[in-house]
Amino acid sequence: MQGKWYTLQVLSNKENKVRESIEKRIALEGMEDYIFEILVPQEKVTEIKRGKKTTINRKLFPGYVFVNVELEDDFSKIREDVWYFIKDTNGVINFIGGDNPVALTATEIDDIRNALKSDEKAVKPKVDFTAGEVVKIKDGAFENFEGSIINVDPDRGKLQIEVTIFGRSTPVEVEYWQVERSN
Repeated sequence: MQGKWYTLQVLSNKENKVRESIEKRIALEGMEDYIFEILVPQEKVTEIKRGKKTTINRKLFPGYVFVNVELEDDFSKIREDVWYFIKDTNGVINFIGGDNPVALTATEIDDIRNALKSDEKAVKPKVDFTAGEVVKIKDGAFENFEGSIINVDPDRGKLQIEVTIFGRSTPVEVEYWQVERSN
């Protein structure tokens, strides 16, 4: 029997360390028959830092780790050895549900896995602009023009900005990294 998926609440920014720690300890403490998979859902995001375009991994569920584990014995009682193995992992706060952990449904874990598969194909730009915001274009054909954001397309990383060219209001499309907020 393949276990059930449970959600662990962990210390913020320690999700990967918790996963690595559990993975290392599985063989050392003979838990291969009870712990099957550890999942820290992440997506690749591009952002600009100090004028450079970088790609980072952003956690989809910060503070949570998903584990596929055989937590119950044949009599539907919590297996204390597995319970304490996970709970005693450095960085783990608790199972969601506390002393009565709540397993994820098959649909919930499938939704998470499908989201990860779609994210593997394309790197998403990190866009934190909103319509109506005034920005200054810092790169490209319209460099040093200021305008108001009309539309934000986070999937493509594009902004549609209304700028004034020769006294006429004109919409232009730029990538998010080509603009900065006006002061």
